Amino acid sequence: MATVPAGEKKTIRYSINFYAEGGVTTGVRTSYYYTSLFDNIESVAAYALGRADKTVELCQTADAKLSRQLSHDRYTMMSHAIRSYYGASQFLMTEAGEPLWVVNEGEYRMINTFDLTVDQLFMELALNPWTVKNVLDLFVSRYSYTDQVRFPDSEELHPGGLVFTHDMGVGNVFSNPGFSCYEQSGLKGCFSYMSCEELVNWILCATLYVHHTGDLGWAKKNAVTFDAVLQSMINRDHPVAAERNGVMGLDSSRCDGGAEITTYDSLDASLGQARNNIYLGVKSWAGYLMLERLFNDLGNAEAAQSARTQADLAAATIGSAADESGCLPAILNEGVAARIIPAIEGLVFPHLGGLMETVSSNPVHAKLVETLTTHFEAIMKPGVCLFPDGGWKLSSTSRNSWLSKIYLCQFVAEAVLGTPADAAADKAHLDWLMDVENAYFAWSDQMVEGRALGSRYYPRGVTSTLWLARDLYGVGKALSPV
Repeated sequence: MATVPAGEKKTIRYSINFYAEGGVTTGVRTSYYYTSLFDNIESVAAYALGRADKTVELCQTADAKLSRQLSHDRYTMMSHAIRSYYGASQFLMTEAGEPLWVVNEGEYRMINTFDLTVDQLFMELALNPWTVKNVLDLFVSRYSYTDQVRFPDSEELHPGGLVFTHDMGVGNVFSNPGFSCYEQSGLKGCFSYMSCEELVNWILCATLYVHHTGDLGWAKKNAVTFDAVLQSMINRDHPVAAERNGVMGLDSSRCDGGAEITTYDSLDASLGQARNNIYLGVKSWAGYLMLERLFNDLGNAEAAQSARTQADLAAATIGSAADESGCLPAILNEGVAARIIPAIEGLVFPHLGGLMETVSSNPVHAKLVETLTTHFEAIMKPGVCLFPDGGWKLSSTSRNSWLSKIYLCQFVAEAVLGTPADAAADKAHLDWLMDVENAYFAWSDQMVEGRALGSRYYPRGVTSTLWLARDLYGVGKALSPV
């Protein structure tokens, strides 16, 4: 490859390249988008070497900036997370020449897992907003379905509505329209349906995309879909208007005797069960708030009022559910003793969506934030939601904790609730990643008492980019606690 004469010093620059021609997926046939830009691997190598100095300069500039803005621990974790995200991504092209963006779910390789999309959203909106729209459009056109809903232990079916699948397939194989590779009927735990969770995720991704980009044209094109997702949300609350409380109460008919779950599928009932779940309830509240503004922007006053009514109900239900110690139950009205950090997770959307002043000016919604603040302060102690090393424990009743969600909740705690940054926790979380048994897998999400036992080489850790929210999204300083 190269020769350096004896007695001389020379720098040799190598470029390691790859190039795959032709179809690379089935179900939906696609090729890599770069094949429209490069003819062969030699042209890739020439391009890489020709831009090497500029590429290195850009990387060094970015690294220097990030290392100044973040602590060493946060900078290191975020760097690993971004690397794993791009390692999991594919920029594809359909046979019609249209771009198709894919983020694979780490070691599991599921395609565009929706409950990852909603968390990767924050980095993507800052850097590549078109990818968000691209994925949302494909969920609408190919990976949506209409269901019915039922109460637990009841065979009677009620109107459901438009919902979305958990993913689009696995291992470069796109699933049949309307189905994921993950979801199965008749189950009450892992691999059950996530119909309501993914419905809420579509709403949050779509409304934050429109707010961030100002792409009201896309919203108008999808006006029918926005109407449908609002009605679908309402139908999952209660079929009788007077009985609604703003929180999911019915499971999808696709469960067929089972029960819906959330993205926290490998945790216990404190976070795994979707129905009456506080985590999903707060995200639903945020979704209704975001929909209200969007419908007002679209001139649909009736839908805006319906969304507002549901937001008010959710805020009142959750805001008044705390016990005497100020803690919220993980599951409403079902005697689940667990306490969970992700009760606060949904606050990220009205914060980044510029709605927190509106929230603060409404007594019912302000009380919800106050309740969540009190709840968070009460559970952040050893033996409840802190591990002995200071790391965050998402549920008081589970040894399983996910770093991506910890990063997200850290941001909410600091930016919305006004809690100081937890340097001891950052050190513990970095120690988890850099442990000799974990480091091989780059950035991993699922940590069971500090051991990476699943979700290895995972993309969702880019929730850590929220630590740079001031620069990336233009949001201001932390609000004072309500």
